[in-house]
Amino acid sequence: MSRPDAILFDWDNTLVDTWPCIIKAMNTTLEAMGQDPWTEEEAQRRIARSLREAFPDLFGDAWEEAAEIFYRTFGEVHIDMLRPLPGAADLLKGLAEEGVLLAVVSNKTGRYLRQEADHLGWTPYFHRLVGAGDAPRDKPATDVVHLALKGSGIDPAEHVVWFVGDMPVDVQCARDSGCRSVLLRPAAPDAQEFAKCAPDIHISETGALLEHLREQTVSNARV
Repeated sequence: MSRPDAILFDWDNTLVDTWPCIIKAMNTTLEAMGQDPWTEEEAQRRIARSLREAFPDLFGDAWEEAAEIFYRTFGEVHIDMLRPLPGAADLLKGLAEEGVLLAVVSNKTGRYLRQEADHLGWTPYFHRLVGAGDAPRDKPATDVVHLALKGSGIDPAEHVVWFVGDMPVDVQCARDSGCRSVLLRPAAPDAQEFAKCAPDIHISETGALLEHLREQTVSNARV
């Protein structure tokens, strides 16, 4: 894990705690469509893909109606329920001071992603904030990585790019696009959960991620 030229971050539950809002919107949608609501554990296990990819499987031909319900519910509460994860603001500030290019690659709809970043005052930290619908295909497709780095002069084939997220979809996107995958969450990766693609490294909290980068800076300087 050499010092990166750029770091791509997932958003939900990597930098911000949005599970309460997402689960509320999801269960409102499920109940409106005549389905049973999900438990928190079930929601965290099942929610990973973008809405435009997941809802046709869940709701069939009625997926657009379900999407309208979800977006309406989510749009009403997502700013009020938004909470930065502990240490996230300090992490972004520290990385910016280190001169690392930062971007976001999320499966949250792009306009909501950018509203949340603006609300937190984090937008200036990022080269780009790429959400669902911004690229032809959503994560784990590599389209989003290319869009996030567009105009930066940084290519994962030629530069070191870390992709930081909390789910297997983030690790898969990192691997497919030539990035190094960093699993950032308290729980260690489960062998079954990451059977198809294990992360390059697991880091349990934000402060440790910044410290790891600084360690790589010192190591590179010695070399």
